[in-house]
Amino acid sequence: MTTTDSPEDLLAGLTFPPGFVFGAATAAYQIEGAADEDGRGRSIWDTYSHTPGRTFGGHTGDVACDHYHRYRDDVALMRELGLSAYRFSVSWPRVLPEGAGRVEQRGLDFYRRLVDELLEAGIDPWLTLYHWDLPQALQDRGGWADRDTAARFADYSAVVVDALGDRVRHWSTLNEPMCSSLIGHMAGAHAPGLQDPVAASRAVHHLLLGHGLAAGRLRAAGVESFGITLNFTPMSPATDSPADLDAARRLDGQQNRMFLDPVVSGAYPADVVDDLAAAGAPLPVQDGDLEIIAAPLDWLGVNYYFEQTVRAGARPADKPPTSFIGGENVVELDPEGPTTTMGWGISPRAFTDLLLWLGAKAPGLPLMITENGSAWDDVVDAEGAVHDPERVDFLLRHLAAMTAAIERGADVRGYFAWSLMDNFEWARGYAQRFGLVHVDYDTQRRTVKDSGRVYAEVLRRHREG
Repeated sequence: MTTTDSPEDLLAGLTFPPGFVFGAATAAYQIEGAADEDGRGRSIWDTYSHTPGRTFGGHTGDVACDHYHRYRDDVALMRELGLSAYRFSVSWPRVLPEGAGRVEQRGLDFYRRLVDELLEAGIDPWLTLYHWDLPQALQDRGGWADRDTAARFADYSAVVVDALGDRVRHWSTLNEPMCSSLIGHMAGAHAPGLQDPVAASRAVHHLLLGHGLAAGRLRAAGVESFGITLNFTPMSPATDSPADLDAARRLDGQQNRMFLDPVVSGAYPADVVDDLAAAGAPLPVQDGDLEIIAAPLDWLGVNYYFEQTVRAGARPADKPPTSFIGGENVVELDPEGPTTTMGWGISPRAFTDLLLWLGAKAPGLPLMITENGSAWDDVVDAEGAVHDPERVDFLLRHLAAMTAAIERGADVRGYFAWSLMDNFEWARGYAQRFGLVHVDYDTQRRTVKDSGRVYAEVLRRHREG
């Protein structure tokens, strides 16, 4: 953050198209808690977080933000912030404790109550079917490395749309399948905690196949608006050397193009197919799969946090295991300049470039920014306030970067800040705070941060402009 623009200067420069959607996002395992209530089954994240050494401080999502019991108060907070939409996920094991078969109506009833509360508050629900919490019962049968899990996901999607399809207009099948497959099965840094390139490659394809099968169920049920949410990390080579250029190509292929291309074009990138085959982990594509995966979308969800510079070379021993198949000879460089507490660099310019690139890759497909945010060391001061100037700056600069892309032709229809509130940040536990709202995990007290108030002001000006 090198300029001296004040928050007011940044605010004054923001303009958005009519009808632009403003919301905030969460995920079930990160906020709900109530892990053993009302018939909920175990998920792979219950297993992973309860395994010693897997998460920071041994933290788990057993209680998290206790949203399961406090959802009415949380919806009231959303209304106070002026949100027009709320992106949340459904917990698969809360609805189907064994992953398939018996439906737990008490789980569905929770989401019915949540949706009703949102609609009563004038907030549009945007529902994500899968945000990483696979039922452990399905993992025991092979998880996403097993092709059958894609079919079970489609069945689960049909159960949820049957219960909520009359009130929820906007649906997303998967959140960040890159993380579920590569980080969970190659790096072992997310559930289910595997380091197996063959399982990772199989998980990639079966997640996307599950998306396509679920898309068919949603369309058949009359859903008017659905998409998939992908996380994008622009990859740049450290130098123009052929080795560094190839390193950036390989990581861009697995991080970005391997998930985007089959969804919007019906084919995996040829270079990625070759890379995975050369690594002994070919994609397990069967006849007809790619046509299913390429089911027409109404919008593409875009999650963006940072860009990455890479070089060729042996991975240092002090680096965590690579998330990329065959990525042992690629090094991700530490960012230059300020970083968030996650260690991520800050690059609004790359956000603009990404949105323009997506517009060229998928012309005619509207974009929804489904996650964008930053983690900082937030504390409640003696007056009961949370001053987070770094997050305010990050938020406003990324909103400005988004509007710059819109002005240059990117068809962006909405923005969901990550996250509505501080929560369980997966393997990082509760040490990382992304929220617009501070959560005291001992008391469950919610405190709107300065960033939340600034975001509310952005929304107010947009409504009144």
